[in-house]
Amino acid sequence: MAADIIISAPKLVAAVEAIVARGGSNAREAKLVAENLVEANLKGHDSHGVGMIPRYVESLKEGGLQVNQAPKFELDTGPLVRLNGQAGYGQVIGHDAMHIAIERAQKHGLAAVGLHNAHHIGRIGAWAEMAVGACLVSMHFVNVVSRPIVAAWGGGDARFGTNPICIGVPRQGQEPIVLDFATSRIAQGKTRVAHNKGVPLAPGTIIDNEGRPTTDPRYTVIPPFGAILTFGEHKGYGLAMIAELLGGALTGGATMRKAYDGKSRGVYNGMLTILIDPAKLGTSEHFQSEIDAFTGWVTSGPKAQGFDKVRLAGEPEREWKAKRLKDGVPVDPTTWGEILAAAGKVGAASADITRLAGI
Repeated sequence: MAADIIISAPKLVAAVEAIVARGGSNAREAKLVAENLVEANLKGHDSHGVGMIPRYVESLKEGGLQVNQAPKFELDTGPLVRLNGQAGYGQVIGHDAMHIAIERAQKHGLAAVGLHNAHHIGRIGAWAEMAVGACLVSMHFVNVVSRPIVAAWGGGDARFGTNPICIGVPRQGQEPIVLDFATSRIAQGKTRVAHNKGVPLAPGTIIDNEGRPTTDPRYTVIPPFGAILTFGEHKGYGLAMIAELLGGALTGGATMRKAYDGKSRGVYNGMLTILIDPAKLGTSEHFQSEIDAFTGWVTSGPKAQGFDKVRLAGEPEREWKAKRLKDGVPVDPTTWGEILAAAGKVGAASADITRLAGI
């Protein structure tokens, strides 16, 4: 297996920004998309990082992804908002939707924002991080309308998406708690990363096209398609169902209910975001005191064999970011080749993108 290419974060942002701009995006959009994708890589989630660019370009070329869009208000009662993402870049639509949600929560103490018809909104933890940065508790339920990739508990083929759930909790004077997970065993993008690197998946992660257990990631990347399993058996399946119904149906968007047509490369998300302001609830000081007491109790226990410490949700991502800011972001050669090929499809020369990346 060929060694990864190591690229500094600022140079990787510049390279991706140039590709997105050549696809027709304005400067603000290109910057937001590039920074969001690289941030995902920095935090160890390569599945939601720059490796998504080839998929975005394919969707852009077929007309599924629309550039330079903004969330469109379909309902606005103050604390209750419904937005149409107009198939725009999810990194921009999600960013702008969260600004709306934060402003409403700060004003009313509570906000519920239903977003539908956004193109892939990326790592959901990014939106929780915006909320906790404003001292708000956040909850996010997300569905995915694209090629079905996850099997129902007890099912033998793919019926829905990875349907992530995310919860953010602010901590006064300390790093926040950000719980961000797919309801599948692993995110779909992680199977792509494994396939590109030529490494197997852990047993019990996926099934092949006949419903049999396999460790070969190709069954989630190229036909004939298998499926990823849900985490926690029926528990992950139940959470996936709730994310589908709240993120898809309740927001006014679509749910997954069609077989893959074999053609479309678009990835569309719905997201229900609920924000709470502890200060307006009147429990802010108590809340922070109890957070400190409880997390201190949990993390002060003895370490299990094979672990160096007890971590809180969000801590591994911050550790990854510190390391990759120092050492650079690894991109496997196959993924980098796909990114350069995508650049060519929007008229960006491989030599220019390679130069911007400092390779």
